[in-house]
Amino acid sequence: MNFIDRGRPIGVFDSGIGGLTVVKRLASTLPNENIVYFGDTARVPYGSKSNSTVIEYSLQDAAFLKTKNVKAIVVACNTASSIAIKSLKQKYDIPIIGMIEPGTEFALRSTKNKKIGIIGTRATIDNKAYSKALKKVDKKLKVFEKACPLFVPLAEEGWVEHKATYEIAEEYLKVLKKKEIDTLILGCTHYPILTKVIQKVIGENVKLIDSGIAAAELVRDEINRIGLLSHSSSLGFVDFFVTDIPKKFKEIAELFLSAPVKEVKKVELEEIWHY
Repeated sequence: MNFIDRGRPIGVFDSGIGGLTVVKRLASTLPNENIVYFGDTARVPYGSKSNSTVIEYSLQDAAFLKTKNVKAIVVACNTASSIAIKSLKQKYDIPIIGMIEPGTEFALRSTKNKKIGIIGTRATIDNKAYSKALKKVDKKLKVFEKACPLFVPLAEEGWVEHKATYEIAEEYLKVLKKKEIDTLILGCTHYPILTKVIQKVIGENVKLIDSGIAAAELVRDEINRIGLLSHSSSLGFVDFFVTDIPKKFKEIAELFLSAPVKEVKKVELEEIWHY
């Protein structure tokens, strides 16, 4: 690889806002790295789209990030991670990190009784990306999956400890509690916002796997391996770009990141269609 400026940013894209939890983990793990976040809020959700459309959108999202001179791309969307990673890696020669692989590796290291639960959106659960990845490594694993679609709007509403959130979590997770899992993969980037509720309901003895934390560590290892880790002593910055509702995104971003967000720039879809 030719010389590349270590100060170039890390690119992160998601179909909407859930990937902000990944940004938070990245900023914590790599505080001196700059980040460019692209949320395709005009076309969210990707989970209801065909595989070919998800690949098309993901390639456009990544191409936009490439215009920002990024040195690595994090696919902070479980749907895109399970469908488009291969196409993205074929097109780009920079590190491409999704959610499935690092989350799976953390879960495999965590489990003692080989009983792993997975929660996610319906699309992620129907796709079985996590369970396939887990079984590929260890066929003896017992994997139990549960779609929890209402967790997304609850997280976006900021109902992180609301009575209704506990009641819904109890309903969703009761089937997994009966399976005596010791590890639970949070298979949606919104879910870490609800960690406190999920942990309390599923039980303190169950290890929660946040794919964002796992992905951040993999990003650090990858950019260090190819000699692109920032040597800056200054705190990094985050630039935000979305395809719709920048004002609403800013409000939710401040909730997710627990920090003020100065500016969110809107990108017209026409600008990325040609990528």
